[in-house]
Amino acid sequence: MVGRRSRAEMIEDTRAKLIAAGRKAFARQGYAAASMDELTATAGLTRGALYHHFGDKRGLLQAVVDQIDTEMALAARDAAASAPTPWDRLLLEGEAYIEMALRPEVQRIVLLDGPAVLGDPSRWPSQHGCLQATVQALEELIAEGVVVPVDTEAAARLLNGAALNAALWVAGEPDPQAVLPRAIEAFRILAGGFRARGRPV
Repeated sequence: MVGRRSRAEMIEDTRAKLIAAGRKAFARQGYAAASMDELTATAGLTRGALYHHFGDKRGLLQAVVDQIDTEMALAARDAAASAPTPWDRLLLEGEAYIEMALRPEVQRIVLLDGPAVLGDPSRWPSQHGCLQATVQALEELIAEGVVVPVDTEAAARLLNGAALNAALWVAGEPDPQAVLPRAIEAFRILAGGFRARGRPV
């Protein structure tokens, strides 16, 4: 048991080193320009280790994107934790996610290189957890009469898609700061369409 645990720990340590090195390289140089030889050397590992754990450079990017996107979802949840109502919390989580498009690391890795290399972000594994959390929030809001009765998966996909696409828009603009308030205002209006008329939040 001890040997197996030690081997598992070594595997996890190697993966963590490669992900950390990849994260730095992709943020600094971008996916296309990042050298796998330099990246693995920085981590004190071989190129073979990268291929063994992630298959190729694209596989490493997937792991890095999963890590950052998961961190974004947790940060958005934390940012909305003190919201006065569940409805405000739903809105603030979406807004916080959009605002993270201003972070250089998020811009380059998750919102620019990620979709270009990995395809449709809504199908990334890291987005599944976000979707389920939004479904649960909507179910509670519907039960409280705050949100109109609606298919929660459909509504969650629309809301999450709106936040994600707003973040993609912000990240891709020459002046992200100027676009951000426009994106957030539109997100709030769109989300408001799910509110039950005349009901308190």
